[in-house]
Amino acid sequence: MDKTMPDDISLEALIAGDRAEFARLVDMYSGSIYRLGLRMLGSPQDAEDVLQNTFINVLTHIQNFEGRSSLATWLYRIAANEALMLIRKKKPEVNLEDVEGGDEDEDLKPTQFVDWSGLPEDELLSGEGKSILDAAIQTLPESLRIVFLLRDVEGLSIRETAEALHLTETNVKTRLLRARMALREGLSTYYGERFIREE
Repeated sequence: MDKTMPDDISLEALIAGDRAEFARLVDMYSGSIYRLGLRMLGSPQDAEDVLQNTFINVLTHIQNFEGRSSLATWLYRIAANEALMLIRKKKPEVNLEDVEGGDEDEDLKPTQFVDWSGLPEDELLSGEGKSILDAAIQTLPESLRIVFLLRDVEGLSIRETAEALHLTETNVKTRLLRARMALREGLSTYYGERFIREE
């Protein structure tokens, strides 16, 4: 097992309770974990809770980390579990069993696609564009949202996303496709309406 973590984070030092090493780990991942919590839950307070609980769990369970996945994947697994537990507490009617279950063969048939190639890149990356994307992400079912956030926003690989969520790689690919199609349809509707207004 490789004992050297990204940016030379030492697993031995973390297990030994080295506070400086733990602080480096927090500095390295707190931004990503907070963003994940915020985009999953839509609330800064809830995102703070996810962040705090993630690192409390790391402190409590670092001795059990066996290194079968990367430290980053393990952190995202803890953060995803914390976010999903908060969703379960706040919305007991939401069925989260499918986060670890199989995928139905649902057909997502897009109703409207707009050709975005005419849009300047800075339009898509503008403050308004990012707000529209964030709002569209919030409309995704939790089981699709978490896969999209880990893979496309945080940049985990398909394999790492599967490990973090205890899913098969096939399930991750299926959910990612469904999430991307749903987002594209939602954004196409928004930009389509804008194009009509501006003509």
